[in-house]
Amino acid sequence: MRCDRLWRNARLMTMAEGNGPLGEVDDGLIAARDGAILYAGPAADAPTFNPAEVVDCEGRWISPGLIDCHTHLIYGGDRADEFQRRLAGATYEEIARSGGGIVSTMRATREASRNELTDSALPRLDALIAEGVTTVEIKSGYGLSTADELKMLQAARDLGGRRPIDIVTTFLGAHALPPEFKGRGDDYVSLICDEMLPAAAQAGLADAVDGFCETIAFSPAQIRRLFETAKKLGLPVKLHAEQLSNQHGAALAAEFGALSADHLEHLDEEGAAAMARSGTIAVLLPGAFYFTRETKLPPIEMLRRQGVAMALATDCNPGSSPLTSPLLAMNMAATLFRLTVPECIAGFTREAARALGLDKTGTLEAGKFCDLAVWDIERPAELVYRVGFNPLHARYWRFS
Repeated sequence: MRCDRLWRNARLMTMAEGNGPLGEVDDGLIAARDGAILYAGPAADAPTFNPAEVVDCEGRWISPGLIDCHTHLIYGGDRADEFQRRLAGATYEEIARSGGGIVSTMRATREASRNELTDSALPRLDALIAEGVTTVEIKSGYGLSTADELKMLQAARDLGGRRPIDIVTTFLGAHALPPEFKGRGDDYVSLICDEMLPAAAQAGLADAVDGFCETIAFSPAQIRRLFETAKKLGLPVKLHAEQLSNQHGAALAAEFGALSADHLEHLDEEGAAAMARSGTIAVLLPGAFYFTRETKLPPIEMLRRQGVAMALATDCNPGSSPLTSPLLAMNMAATLFRLTVPECIAGFTREAARALGLDKTGTLEAGKFCDLAVWDIERPAELVYRVGFNPLHARYWRFS
């Protein structure tokens, strides 16, 4: 059988279910043609291939390319000065009253051009790529006007033309209330539903729709309006839910068959059960938990008991998680949340793909895209165990 490239003498983490926690294969082989996997499994069971190129992996491990399923990678400016002020004792409210917080990021994002936003995001994207990421989700949500939200989504799409990576875009106009709508949340939601989201959908710039359901952001009733609009436009939904309080956003997301509910520190049993019934993935964000010095842990045992699959992401953003290392996020998830090694690795591969509604990546199986990460490690646990360590040997996106 003809193939373009064959990887031999490899140990595989296929992440395919039904073959152990990681789908491990000791003496593995992968064959690919036209950017897709033809075979991934034991070398002894492989058909005979006629490859154009052979890669001897010399016993290295191969996993699916990593997937960062929740980022805010596109934004203007930074918030390092606010971080320093918080270390000196300033409160979030004091910083916000002085023009900081999300308003400062909104201002810088509005002032930046589309090209400037793309250029400033490239180093962050490159950091993810350097750790084996082959798919990244990028949200809007710092423009908070029709033109600026579209500009953010366009800049995110532009990144896909600048680097060999899949970019999944999410419209997050319901991220915060812009100053010009102070005290008029319902009016802003009307703008989102009547103008902003339809414009993004018509331009083909949004793969999904997200919102922030919280006392400091948008109410469940307002999020319901957003989700109903998304449904009419044929767009899947996801939700920032139960991060600071229990607004029952996860149950609302599940009602609409959401791809994911993210953060979830204050999730209750009812919300977890609803997520389990709908197949909504829990996306855990240990970087934000760490950076904001949160103390309320997400209910990991409850999620396990209810059978809710858990994904992980960096939540890269300027205010609460300036993190561009999925490997560090895995360590944080294990150390802070007590996730297991298989849960951490699945969280950045198989479950992250599910959280984005992707069925052609996340595992090493025939018919999937040939997105691979080759690691210089002796055992998979090293990806989670070591801090400040990047053992990536090679990364293949559609095996390019």
